[in-house]
Amino acid sequence: MTSRTIIADGRAKVITIASDPVEIPPRTGVAFHLNVGETLKVIDPLGEQVSDLTAFLASDLTEWLSGGRTIDYANRIYPAVGDILYSNQSTPMLTITEDTAGRHDFLLSPCSPQMFAKLYGITEKRPSCYGNLVKNLQELGVSPNSIPTTLNVFMNVVPDSDTGELTIATPHSRAGDYTMFRAETDLIVGLTACSAENSNNGRFKPIEFLISAT
Repeated sequence: MTSRTIIADGRAKVITIASDPVEIPPRTGVAFHLNVGETLKVIDPLGEQVSDLTAFLASDLTEWLSGGRTIDYANRIYPAVGDILYSNQSTPMLTITEDTAGRHDFLLSPCSPQMFAKLYGITEKRPSCYGNLVKNLQELGVSPNSIPTTLNVFMNVVPDSDTGELTIATPHSRAGDYTMFRAETDLIVGLTACSAENSNNGRFKPIEFLISAT
């Protein structure tokens, strides 16, 4: 087995890759290095739980996962098996190799304190995907201002065909569903168990992930 240091709750932790999945507790996140050729499996263990995923080139943190470039090249808003996820400089970063859930998107940015206040009038301090990404990615050198719109794994956002208005619907994912991504270059990855209850059918649940070497 091979070990890997990850950042969880702002602190370093050593895990064994290609072993049992690692749990991301509800409303938290992690950050870690993912090497070229390795596979990242993101698992929804209980169902109906979103995970925010972002990535940066390990060699150049000014290149990050771009929803705009990815949508341009795939010519669809829902990434699917075989699609490549690109950086803001059009570098291939990740390829979706397997998917049992079938719905993910780049349509909404990570939940944040500002979002909770503007959309829901919630002003008290609470966890957010943006805050969890900042907490963990900054330990690997990523600036908070560099965090882009994430891939919302398992999220189910439905646009109105006429107006384009977005409806956040219940995720399609059921217990045990997963999506697998192959790294096309060396990356730094941020991953969360989403903190916005509207995205998760009203309940906060964990996410699991597994890193496999080729």
